Amino acid sequence: MFTCVLAALAGLMFGLDIGVISGATQFIQAEYQVSDHTIEWIVSAMMFGAAVGAVGAGWLSATLGRKRSLILGAVLFVLGSLLSGFAWSPETLIAARVVLGLAIGLATFTAPLYLAEVAPEHIRGAMISTYQLMITIGILVAFLSDTALSYNGAWRWMLGIIAIPGALFLLGVLFLPDSPRWLMMRGRRDEALDVLLRLRGDSSVVAREAADIEEQLKTPQRGWHLFLENRNFRRSVWLGVLLQLMQQFTGMNVVMYYAPRIFKEMGYDTATQMWFTALVGLTNVLATFIAIALIDRWGRKPILYTGFAVMAAGLAVVGTMMHNGIHDHGTQIFTVTMLLTFIVGFAMSAGPLIWTLCSEIQPLKGRDFGIACSTFTNWVCNMVVGFTFLSLLNGVGNANTFWLYAGLNAVFILLTFWLVPETKGITLEQIERNLMSGKRLRDIGR
Repeated sequence: MFTCVLAALAGLMFGLDIGVISGATQFIQAEYQVSDHTIEWIVSAMMFGAAVGAVGAGWLSATLGRKRSLILGAVLFVLGSLLSGFAWSPETLIAARVVLGLAIGLATFTAPLYLAEVAPEHIRGAMISTYQLMITIGILVAFLSDTALSYNGAWRWMLGIIAIPGALFLLGVLFLPDSPRWLMMRGRRDEALDVLLRLRGDSSVVAREAADIEEQLKTPQRGWHLFLENRNFRRSVWLGVLLQLMQQFTGMNVVMYYAPRIFKEMGYDTATQMWFTALVGLTNVLATFIAIALIDRWGRKPILYTGFAVMAAGLAVVGTMMHNGIHDHGTQIFTVTMLLTFIVGFAMSAGPLIWTLCSEIQPLKGRDFGIACSTFTNWVCNMVVGFTFLSLLNGVGNANTFWLYAGLNAVFILLTFWLVPETKGITLEQIERNLMSGKRLRDIGR
């Protein structure tokens, strides 16, 4: 449990880095006297770094090992945080954000992989869910920290202070064991057995699990060749790409990165903007428990239908209120409530479920390649969203911007119906058989 929770803290670093920039942008803009376009560069530089980090993470985690990859990610996170806090120009800050992105791209690939390989079977799902929960907690902690520091406009402290949890994470990771699966892959069987015995404490369980790992390793990863040769595998890869595109273009990260600016458009002062931003983070954390509770009871598609419908309605109402004008306290509170409703819709559906589906639909021989493609897509789309939001606000207006995202969520309901399979209660092996036999994508979970 200690090993798994410590590894899941990589998600906390991820959440801190997402959340911390939100409260800092207005103070950065005031100090450096830069345009909205430069702010978009500062925000989206992290996602560019994460996309690059995610591409190299597979090779690094296989070559260096899961533990050393996490150590490297923690070191980059601390360095990027400190450089952000001491940045002497917008260009330096952009470079620091790229370094942070490299750390996050590496950690977001490696941490769930490490968790899946060290957690015992009966708590594996809970531990991977803990990683997702840690991301939302990290966002909330960052929002609260930004709110406390906003009274002095201390944006350097906002960005630099997250080096402290990064350093603590680095210290903790040094005491983690290597992944037994990775040790087996490198031919270090005796070390792998020793680690498994420390993790499990039962020699009979260790023998059975070691045999399972050795059997799995007989199926080599050949994703790129499979992608070129097999049409059915290409379908699952493109579905994973589409799912991540759907997740990012819901508009959720627009709120995560630019929440104070959105509340400013509603007519709130700086202090209130920051407190409402913290409320966004709290809502995100609490609503994630809805997904954890319902995913294996309702199934994937009903939750996605519900989530996309709630998000479309919430953003449509926010856009309408901004179009009509927010003139009094009552309309302000109503608009904030609808924005929080949108947050609930995302956190209970597309937030955690898209990652689950992306891992379920890929066949074993190409799973690493398929998940790498969808993870890269996530960060590229994330970067596009972060890089375009302020331009959209300035170009087409706040109402039209929110209506655009509402319309996209409505389209995603249709795409879910046409293309997304229901994978509740079916084994990964059966999903793979259905996919490779040529069944329609939406039927591969039957």
